Amino acid sequence: MQENKDLIHYLNLELSNVAVLYVKLHRYHWYIQGSQFFTLHAIFEEHYKELATDFDQIAERILAIGGRPFAIMEKYLQTTSLKEAQADDEPSETMRQLIEDYQQICDEINENALPKARDYPDKPTEDLLIGLQAKLEKYIWMLKAHQKL
Repeated sequence: MQENKDLIHYLNLELSNVAVLYVKLHRYHWYIQGSQFFTLHAIFEEHYKELATDFDQIAERILAIGGRPFAIMEKYLQTTSLKEAQADDEPSETMRQLIEDYQQICDEINENALPKARDYPDKPTEDLLIGLQAKLEKYIWMLKAHQKL
C-alpha cells in the first residue's frame, strides 16, 4: 500500500482545482466587458498563464512521488472543490468568485495538503504548495485592492 496516497489525493484535488480555474479564467478573459475591460482582460490572462505552469508542476510532482495525475476533464470536474464559471457574470461577481476560489485553494493547502506533505515527509511538495499558496494570497490581495476603485 502506498503510504503517501493521501498526499497524492490532495495534490490531485489541487490539480483539478487549477484545471477548473484555468478554464474559468479563460472564460472571464474572453467575456469581460465594460469600463474595466482592459485592466481585467490583462489580469485574467496573467493569472491563467501562471496557472498553466502550476498545473504542470503539480502533475509532475504527483508523478515524481509515485502517483498518477488526473488527465481528463471528467475527473477534474468530479474532483474539484470549485464551481465552474456561471454565464455572463458581471465584473464584480467575477472578482468575488475568483477571490473565493483562490481563498478556498489556500485553505485546502493549509488544512489538508501541507499537513500530509509534512507527515510523509516531503519537503519538495511542501515547497510547491507553499509557493502556490503565496501566489494565490498575492492574487487575493491584488484583486481586493482593485475592487476598491
